[in-house]
Amino acid sequence: MDSKTIRATRRMIMVSLGFTMLLLSFRIAYSGTLSYIFYVWNLFLALVPLFFSGHLHKEKKIGARACLLIAGWLLFFPNAPYVITDIFHYRERWPVPKWYDLLLVVSAGWNGLMLGFISLLQVEQFLIRVVNKKRMLGWLSVFIFLCGYGIYIGRFLRFNSWDLVTDPFSLLATSAQHFLDPLEHIVVWKFTVLFAMTLAVIFYGIRQLGTMNTRVEPGDSR
Repeated sequence: MDSKTIRATRRMIMVSLGFTMLLLSFRIAYSGTLSYIFYVWNLFLALVPLFFSGHLHKEKKIGARACLLIAGWLLFFPNAPYVITDIFHYRERWPVPKWYDLLLVVSAGWNGLMLGFISLLQVEQFLIRVVNKKRMLGWLSVFIFLCGYGIYIGRFLRFNSWDLVTDPFSLLATSAQHFLDPLEHIVVWKFTVLFAMTLAVIFYGIRQLGTMNTRVEPGDSR
């Protein structure tokens, strides 16, 4: 991305996140409760992958620094699209209208997807510079698949990115069981594959829309 695009992207992120935080602030003030306050932390975590992927534009080859940046990005990448699974918390909570909470949940979920896909695009741009297209698509597929798996163990097994440091043995032991005996954990892989496919469809759909030429030629307007 050039500097102009980067600035425009940052403004878009600030506006989108600001809108969600505004909805949440009004909700707290109106209801006097802290329901959905977890979005503050979850959206902060969704920003972390951008910290790592944003530095990849300086890298010209697959060196030690680039590998560390990608590793850090991949570790936190699932935190971004994970936010859409917070829809499980959505239900009517008096005295706030149900439609208002729906707007809040949808807004937060969109922010999670947006932040995740922007960081994935930055990783893609780096890979385009250093590997051929076939390998780039292969790596993106692996990253999206691992993201689906990360969302599963985060949502249903309650692991998080920090557990790789604070509780690595439990996390690695659980993951080893999933990979070594997949038939005994078929639900894990059903969710992982289907969620990864969903993310891929949305990502490549948005990416394709971005390549469309929307310029209207003279005489084309109605």
